[in-house]
Amino acid sequence: MLIRPIAHSDLDTLYQIAVESGPGFTSLMPDREALTRKIEHSVASFNRTVSTPENEHYLFVLEDEVTGEIMGTTGIEAAVGHDHPLYHFHRNTVTHHSRDLGLRHSVETLSRCNHYSGCSEICSLYLRPEFRRPNAGKLLSRVRFLFMGLHPERFADTVIAEMRGVSDDEGRSPFWDWMQAHFVDMEFAEVTRLISSGNTDFIEELMPSHPLYTCLLSPEAQSVLSEVHEKTRPALHMLKSEGFRHKGYVDLFDGGPTVECKLSGIRSVQESEHWSVEIDRAPTNDFQKRSRTQFDSPLLVTNTETAGFRATVLNDAITRAGSRTLFLTPAQAEQLNLQNGSVCRVLPLTSQSRTMPAPKEHTRAEVSYAHQS
Repeated sequence: MLIRPIAHSDLDTLYQIAVESGPGFTSLMPDREALTRKIEHSVASFNRTVSTPENEHYLFVLEDEVTGEIMGTTGIEAAVGHDHPLYHFHRNTVTHHSRDLGLRHSVETLSRCNHYSGCSEICSLYLRPEFRRPNAGKLLSRVRFLFMGLHPERFADTVIAEMRGVSDDEGRSPFWDWMQAHFVDMEFAEVTRLISSGNTDFIEELMPSHPLYTCLLSPEAQSVLSEVHEKTRPALHMLKSEGFRHKGYVDLFDGGPTVECKLSGIRSVQESEHWSVEIDRAPTNDFQKRSRTQFDSPLLVTNTETAGFRATVLNDAITRAGSRTLFLTPAQAEQLNLQNGSVCRVLPLTSQSRTMPAPKEHTRAEVSYAHQS
C-alpha cells in the first residue's frame, strides 16, 4: 500500500469512488467536471510555496503498489471558509427564569454560526470495500496528521472533521426532513449537490438565522442530532483516539457532529518521530546482527516532501538498537523516494510499539522540526 498525492490520471477512479461513497459524502460528488477541478486544485496546492494557509486543498490516494489500483482517498482543506462560508449549528442551552413566579426552565437551541472559519479540515476519507485490509484505514486516516506535522506552516492551529450524519440507504436524512418541511423545500440530494459545488447563498437566504428550539423538532430529527452514520462510526472512534472532541457544533443539513483538536495535540503528531534511513545491507557478522531490533507491530513511514510525498506501512520493520535508524530495502526506499541518509517520519500503529529506541543524537532536520512545532 502506498499513499501519494492525487494525479490527473486518477480522475476515472475518483469518479467511481464518488459514486460508491453514496449520498451525504459532500466532499466527493459524482461530477466529472467538479472532480477535475478538485484534482487540479490539489496538484497546484502540493506544488505551491506556502507560509500561511489559505485555500489549499490536498487530496491523497491509496494505491496498491502491486496492481496500481486506487484503494481509497483522503484529504485536507488548509483553511475552511476561505472562499465560501462554513456554517454550523451550535447546540446551546438557554434558561428562562421568572423571579416573581419562582419558575425556571432550560431549553436547548440550535444557533447558526461560522465558528470554524480559518481552521484546517480533514476530509474525503474513503476506503473502497473490496480493498479493506489490515491497517489500510489507519494509513488513510493517520497519514494526514503526519503530513500536517511535517508542514505545520501550511495548516491552522485547530483541525476539524465534519462527520457524516444519519441518513438511510436512499440518502434521506431525518434532520433534513424536518428542515425541508419548515424552511427549505429541496431534497437532501439537491442540497448536498449545491454544497459540494460551493453554492452556499441559499443558507443566508433560506436557512433560519435565529435560534431554533430543539424541542420543536420532530422526534426523529432530535434523535439524530450529533449522531453519525453507521459507516462513519469507525472513523469517529479513530479520531477520538487521536484526541478529537465534539463541542456541540453540528451540520446544518444532517445534524452530524463536527469534532476538533489542536494540531499540536493530535496523538499521531506527538508520537511520530524523525528517523534516518539506511539502505539495508545484510549483516556480515554476529555483532551487526545483534545490534538490530525488529518491531513487533507495523510502522507508518513517510518521507518529508510535499509534492513528492509518499507514505506506506512496514511490517517487521528493522532498526539499529539505541538509534533512530530505519533499515529499508532498496525497493522500499525507491517506493518512498528516500536515499541512504535521508530523513523519514515514523509512527507506530499500535500501542505495543509506541516506545521507540532512544536516539543517540538529533539530525539537523530533527532540530529544525522541533522549533517549528
